Amino acid sequence: MTEGSLVSAQLLVFRVGTLACAAEVDQVREILPRLPTTRIPGAPPVVAGLVNVRGTLVTVVEGWRALGLPPLSPPPSPDAGPTGSTIILELGKGEDPAHERGGARKRIGFTVDEVVDMLAGGETTLEDRQGLPGVDPTLVRAVGRRNGELFIVLDVAALLGPILTS
Repeated sequence: MTEGSLVSAQLLVFRVGTLACAAEVDQVREILPRLPTTRIPGAPPVVAGLVNVRGTLVTVVEGWRALGLPPLSPPPSPDAGPTGSTIILELGKGEDPAHERGGARKRIGFTVDEVVDMLAGGETTLEDRQGLPGVDPTLVRAVGRRNGELFIVLDVAALLGPILTS
């Protein structure tokens, strides 16, 4: 999908820390309350672990680590359990070069602090992605503005593809 075609895309807007982000709805499989994960020995710190989603093991990535953000402070108490949500995203043929050969769609969880809204095409203005302090521009497809608030439209394949291959 080209940057210009995002104008008509539906977007799911969420927060990771204080950063407002969005992903295209056609990449979102489902939204779950944040589930406890099982740590994978030897996995990089960005990988929170595995969760079982109706019989399918799904790798879960810590959203704040993947985006290079500082952790929330203060961290939630261990007794309170996990907070936020896990968005189950699908990467498939044409979106992730590592999966071009088989054409299979790969599910991956992405932790967020809050799911904010879903926007239909035309409800937001998308702008050039230049000049975003603190955000790697290779992970951003566009910058959106809705009701005066800025959010970034993530390039999900660029953000999560390298994690899947590591």
